[in-house]
Amino acid sequence: MQRVCVWFAAGAALVFVSSGPSQAEESASLPAHQYVGAAKCKSCHKKELMGNQHAKWMKGPHAKAYETLKGDKAAEVAKEKGIATPPYETKECLGCHTTAYGLPAAAFKKKPLKAQDGVQCESCHGPGADYRKKKVMSDRDKSIAKGMWEPGKDPKICTACHNDKSPSWDASVGFDFDAMKRKIAHPIPEDVKGHYLEIVKKRKAEGAGDGDDDDDDDDDS
Repeated sequence: MQRVCVWFAAGAALVFVSSGPSQAEESASLPAHQYVGAAKCKSCHKKELMGNQHAKWMKGPHAKAYETLKGDKAAEVAKEKGIATPPYETKECLGCHTTAYGLPAAAFKKKPLKAQDGVQCESCHGPGADYRKKKVMSDRDKSIAKGMWEPGKDPKICTACHNDKSPSWDASVGFDFDAMKRKIAHPIPEDVKGHYLEIVKKRKAEGAGDGDDDDDDDDDS
């Protein structure tokens, strides 16, 4: 599983200048699947039928992760750690406060994701270019085969960033995976899970519809 996660380093850091990564090194850094961004996930996951996960994400802490780097607390932590640049411009911060930070252009279906969008869907669910199609997403096994991660079953996806190397880590609180998972829960309704396509088909046949404009099946994601 490919994940970019970097942290503050105490004390001074040595900077080495090179001619850049070789083609082999750059290829090795690429994830197996490409990123598309939360706007593409939103095409289906903004719907009430699906549980409107996008709205829940927007109200939660992950969507605001980049913005927190502009706050007084972040500036205070950076100063304590001897970081000279603003946190929102510092790679040691951006690695866990944004999605797919620092990856080459080939890691994205169209273009790099905006840092301002914070920790997006694919930070936790995996790069989605190959599993985002409705016909794939309606089948859990197919989705996983196409690169979807299951953060609810794999604490390492969360603890890649939520760990004791974080400059704001509080040992007295730690990271309670199950509690945090419940706090940001955004499930697909049980009666819809695995049945989305047939429900949509039935609704359309009845003339009800679901607001499904099929834009999530575009090939230019």
